[in-house]
Amino acid sequence: MIVLASTSSAGPVWEYLLLFLAVMASWAGVPGIGAAALGAAGVAASQGNLNLAAVVIVATVAGEVGGLIGYAIGVHWGRELVTRPGKHQASRERMLGRGERAYATWGRLAVFFTPAIISGTAKMKLGQFAIWNFIAAFAFSVSVAATAYGLGRVATGHHSPFDVATLVVGVIVATLVIWTVHRHRRGKASRPLA
Repeated sequence: MIVLASTSSAGPVWEYLLLFLAVMASWAGVPGIGAAALGAAGVAASQGNLNLAAVVIVATVAGEVGGLIGYAIGVHWGRELVTRPGKHQASRERMLGRGERAYATWGRLAVFFTPAIISGTAKMKLGQFAIWNFIAAFAFSVSVAATAYGLGRVATGHHSPFDVATLVVGVIVATLVIWTVHRHRRGKASRPLA
């Protein structure tokens, strides 16, 4: 695949380690930091500071590990965490209800738009979760890293076929993921609430 071609030096190991930790934490349930770190790593790769293939691989593995951590939390303590009294109890319970309905309607594809903790709480089979979470982590990594890489290259005046193709691949994968999520939400909005 063109997006995985090696384009630069390996870069400092600590930057890959920080990327791994940020993406892992995000997929385990800490919102926001994974996408920001991956976007920054994609831009760093576009400037020759990191290797794009390594960024995609590290982020994919981190997404898988973080997803498995979130899944395990959901299996063991998910319901207790969601239903514990507190300021956001009602919103957590609504999230759980939406997640369980998503699994009932979408099955394995729900992994793409629900937190890993919901997968565990909904008792998705571990083997199925591991496979679909890996696919989701790979799609996320390619879409964010390739788009950031391509934008970084094009914005700095590089318009080689590889640079443009990487940007196009990232945008296509991101569009497919967004389309899947939008389709899910549109279908949910048209169904009456239980």
